[in-house]
Amino acid sequence: MNTIYIRTLKRAEHTVFNVSDGQKYYYDSQFGRRIPFSSGQQVKRSMIDSLCDSINQAPSPTTFLFDVTKQKELKEGEVYGTCDPRYADQLFGGWMKAAKGGKDRTLKRRSPLSISAMRALHPMLAGMDSENASFDRSERPNNKVIVRDEKGNELSEDQIVSFLEGKDRSLSRKWIPDNRRATGLFVFDVAIDLRRLFNVSVNSFEPEMSGSTIENLKNEGWVESVNVFGPCLVAPQAIRKQWVEGLAHAIINWRITSNQSRTFSLMDTLAVSVSDNANLIAGSIRAKLSEEDSKKAEPIVDENIKGVDTFITLQAGGFIHTKGEQADALEKAEQKLVDLMMAYDYENQVVPQ
Repeated sequence: MNTIYIRTLKRAEHTVFNVSDGQKYYYDSQFGRRIPFSSGQQVKRSMIDSLCDSINQAPSPTTFLFDVTKQKELKEGEVYGTCDPRYADQLFGGWMKAAKGGKDRTLKRRSPLSISAMRALHPMLAGMDSENASFDRSERPNNKVIVRDEKGNELSEDQIVSFLEGKDRSLSRKWIPDNRRATGLFVFDVAIDLRRLFNVSVNSFEPEMSGSTIENLKNEGWVESVNVFGPCLVAPQAIRKQWVEGLAHAIINWRITSNQSRTFSLMDTLAVSVSDNANLIAGSIRAKLSEEDSKKAEPIVDENIKGVDTFITLQAGGFIHTKGEQADALEKAEQKLVDLMMAYDYENQVVPQ
């Protein structure tokens, strides 16, 4: 087994994933509905943030380059990471460093994690609603109100009062119309490429790291080995154990926390499936059109698919017909991932000829 596939079913209530015209969405042409979603990039970032918290490691620093033009203006240049696998977010998240001018070799590492967008389990099982909100501070007597004329000059209080005559308008209240919120059952998939998870290539023709980083890793106990992609360095056993536990915890327990100051949702997990077969795992958590009404769909969590381990939480029984709910389902799912990742032989992937 070289790849672990994970499918997770979550429930969201009146919340926001990404802010884009209230809530980012795509249009499902078959069912004619707008479906809210969270991009794979946002899921990955939330997961990596949870990983860093779990292993108590600060995320790697990012370098931002700027150029000053002849007109003395600041022009944005390249942005790149440390390209150093001693940071967990770099090792698992991958990197790309392409220096301006082409004088330095491009460094790139493909992430061992492939993460899908978090989208509706079925177009009929998720949707959006809209609400009108207000930012109201009219009860506070110490508000400061500034009104400017067409030239940008600030009006006096008497001028403001005169201007408002005959107008029913509050200056301490703002109306925020059409705020879209997401609700429903959502699913996302993760594929972990075990061949790359703790192995970093030292191929000089397609470099992932600088020569100095390679030497530093060797001095810190990274093991020289070979996998199907060529010569590589393997993270030490102590690092693998700690970071595997952190990664498993992040995959099972991550949360989207951005853009939710007024619309927090637990986004509780209803079920998790783990397998080495992508086709089987797609059927373990799925939906089926109702036989009575083609405009309705029923969520299904199949607990009896051979080759798939499915873990179902207690709250899933409120939305899905199932009998296998367990209070410690997520703990078992997390331990399953740890066992699978730790069982892989990272140092001896290629059998000697």
